[in-house]
Amino acid sequence: MSERKLLKSGEFLVNEIDANDIFIPEEFNEEQRMIAQTCRDFMDAEVFPKLDDIDKGDRELMKSILQKSGELGMLGIAVPEQYNGFGQDFVTQMLVAETTGAGYSFSVAYMCHCGIGTMPILYYGNEEQRQKYVARLATGELIGAYCLTEPGAGSDANSGKTTAKLSEDGKYYILNGQKMWITNAGFADTQVVFAKVENDRVLSAFIVESSWPGVVIGPDEHKMGIKGSSTAQIYYNDVKVPVENMLGRRGEGFRIALSILHMGRMKLGANVIGAAKETITQSVQYANERKQFNTKIANFGAIKHKLAEMVIRTYAHESAIYRVSKDIDDLIEKYKSEGCEYGRAAIDAISHYAVEDAILKVNGSEMLDFVVDEGVQIHGGMGYSAEMNVERGYRDSRINRIFEGTNEINRLLVIDTAIKRSLKGEYDLMGPAEQLYNNLDGIVAENGSNDYYEQKMQTIRNFKKIAMLGIYGASKAFGKAFAAEQEVQNNISNIIMDLYVAESLALRVKKLENMGKQNIDIYKDIVDVFVYDAAGRIRKNAMDAVNSFAAEPELSKLGNAVDRLCKVAPVNVKEARRRIADKLIEDNQYKF
Repeated sequence: MSERKLLKSGEFLVNEIDANDIFIPEEFNEEQRMIAQTCRDFMDAEVFPKLDDIDKGDRELMKSILQKSGELGMLGIAVPEQYNGFGQDFVTQMLVAETTGAGYSFSVAYMCHCGIGTMPILYYGNEEQRQKYVARLATGELIGAYCLTEPGAGSDANSGKTTAKLSEDGKYYILNGQKMWITNAGFADTQVVFAKVENDRVLSAFIVESSWPGVVIGPDEHKMGIKGSSTAQIYYNDVKVPVENMLGRRGEGFRIALSILHMGRMKLGANVIGAAKETITQSVQYANERKQFNTKIANFGAIKHKLAEMVIRTYAHESAIYRVSKDIDDLIEKYKSEGCEYGRAAIDAISHYAVEDAILKVNGSEMLDFVVDEGVQIHGGMGYSAEMNVERGYRDSRINRIFEGTNEINRLLVIDTAIKRSLKGEYDLMGPAEQLYNNLDGIVAENGSNDYYEQKMQTIRNFKKIAMLGIYGASKAFGKAFAAEQEVQNNISNIIMDLYVAESLALRVKKLENMGKQNIDIYKDIVDVFVYDAAGRIRKNAMDAVNSFAAEPELSKLGNAVDRLCKVAPVNVKEARRRIADKLIEDNQYKF
């Protein structure tokens, strides 16, 4: 078997891969499916029957459920076997994140523990720290938390005021400060805490035990959603942290924080898939039961439109998530083959895909917000009642656009990181972009093929040209001031996100057909509608950007080029959506 082609982060803007080179969810092996089923069975037994009790904010109940999941091995999926874990690959970790994503507040507590509560110590800790903490976090003997945010330091994490001063005898760092919005705060045993040593400009990281003198846990916050997740402030009053509990090197904390955020973004992107599929299933089942005007509401075109669009956005996002998850696995193996030990190989591979991390965090959180909103609408008045899980899902979803770096920050990261990676020489973005820009009149849209998939890929290539025109044109017009033009950056980031998801979706469906998938036309309907709608969104974002930086006669030339590049074949979106909805209605659950 030939080796898979591996694109660098952001390189999809200027290059493409064959459908055979991407991983799709239909390729999960038996072991991966069994692990996912174990997680689902656990939630059916231990989480779903207790949702109301969990939402009352019982700290001990949540901790006991997490500990039970640890007894099954669920807390050690990503942890190597020598530290009591299962040592599963990144694709499997993402599948578990997806499966547990249907678990409302439990999902938040679980993902915090397994991800940001455990992984910093696994990835950056020394052997003694891993044996002492990771081996017990993997079984649930210890529960973890991550303490970065402060009252005055949210998106600007490095502006935190928490300090760590070396004691006179050199044995301890004396920790003083305050952290807020800390998930699992009320019952965590260990905390990864970020602070500045002496007068350092950047953060360092420390492993702190909650039971140590001077660690004070505040009461749980009253929140809009995720009410069962313990979220509290933590105060540090002259806490003596042994010097051997510094995580990584002095001053490495900011790098650790950013790397762990990349991982958190990616796993959140998987987590929301489980929540979306659960909401879609709840919605179609309600639509198949609820009658108005002597017929099930599932028979109404307006409801079918909603159900189909929920499926389209979920399926498209899922396609992109597992595409990059396999890329990360391959890069981990490449780094390991070059002599990098597992922890650093894993976090460096995840961090490498920073462009995709940001795309999938934003796209996933906004996809889920759309799905839960429509879920409530399909339920009508009952959707507004706390009796229904869609009400809980609606409230719980909102935090995802704030978690792991706000969507505003992540949109800026998409374009900023893509440009910086290209300027470092990882791939040539500005060269092809400049050539395009200098030949606006000669830009011809590629859409002449009769082959279905080639036609879609040609359309997506046109979308890539639009992104390149926007990047080069804005960079040329604004120069260094481009960094302050956040509205234009957002426009271009939206284009990049749409084209990456569209490409991932088209490649997935092409691979499915190559694998002999039955009823492939339904999946082509999903591609047709998504690409058709993406063209409209991309045109709007492109023209908003162009109108912000170009003047005549260049403005007209750019506008004409955008119009040509956004031209797509006509699609009867009404009938396509009805076919998608009809399959969902017949299955009475999400089975795409």
